[in-house]
Amino acid sequence: MPRNTTSRMFFFVYVLQSLKDNKLYIGYTNNLKQRIEEHQKGKSFSTKFRLPFQLIYFEGGLDENDAKRREGYLKTTQGRRFLGLRLIQYQRLKKALAAGR
Repeated sequence: MPRNTTSRMFFFVYVLQSLKDNKLYIGYTNNLKQRIEEHQKGKSFSTKFRLPFQLIYFEGGLDENDAKRREGYLKTTQGRRFLGLRLIQYQRLKKALAAGR
C-alpha cells in the first residue's frame, strides 16, 4: 500500500558538557547521533581537547535556519541562563529518581 508521506529532514540543536572541564559546547546538526560520535572520537577540532563529553540537552527543529537561530540564542547570556535552569532541573530529577530506588 503506497504511503503519502514526505521525507523531511530535521535539524537538532545540542549541548555537550565536557567531563574534563565542565564547559559547554553548543552546536547544530541534521544527524545528532553521528555528530556526537564525531565529538567523542575527537574528530571535531573545537572539542577534541576537552574529551569526554556528555549530551545534556537537545531539541529538534524543522529546518536549518531555525536550528542556527536557536543555536545563536543558546550562546547568548539569556540562552545560557535557560540552559543552566534546565541543567538544575535535570540534576534534581536525577537525584529524586536515585533516591526512589
